[in-house]
Amino acid sequence: MSQKSSKRLQQVTVFQQRGSGERKIAGVRAYGGDVIELKVISIDDELPLVLDDTSNYLPSRLDTDLVLDFLSHHDLSADLAELCIKEQVPMISSGKKIHG
Repeated sequence: MSQKSSKRLQQVTVFQQRGSGERKIAGVRAYGGDVIELKVISIDDELPLVLDDTSNYLPSRLDTDLVLDFLSHHDLSADLAELCIKEQVPMISSGKKIHG
C-alpha cells in the first residue's frame, strides 16, 4: 500500500454565521489542505434573539474529527456544544467567553 493511499485526512467541520469564520477557513485551506478535509456549514439567515429549536440549523449527527465554532448566536453554539459532547467530538469555540 502506498504511503499516500494509507493517509487519512483529518475531518474538520466549521460552523459559521455570515462569513464569521472565512479568514480562519482560508488559513486552514492554505496551510492544512493536504492533511485536512474541510466541511463548512454556513448559517446566513436572520435569526431571532432566542432560538428554542436549533434543529433547522444544526445536524442531528456529526461525522467529523473536530468542530470549529464561529457561530455568533448563543443558542446555536450551546446546542452545538451539547451535540459535540453527545457525539464525543472535540470542539474549538473561537472567541467565546464561558461564564459559570
